[in-house]
Amino acid sequence: MDIALAIVLLAVGLAVYFLPTLIAGSGHPHRLALFLINLLFGWTLLIWVGCLAWAVIQRQGRT
Repeated sequence: MDIALAIVLLAVGLAVYFLPTLIAGSGHPHRLALFLINLLFGWTLLIWVGCLAWAVIQRQGRT
């Protein structure tokens, strides 16, 4: 039971960590740059919030 909980928590944690990348999806013009910045510097809250804002703003501008 402990292993299953750990796997679920890890999956949820990774999904939250890569939320900006997931929001950008395939429609963002700078998705590779956003992914790399999120991967390397997303552990800082400021960069993560910046990536999230970048993904949402660019996504809204394209619709």
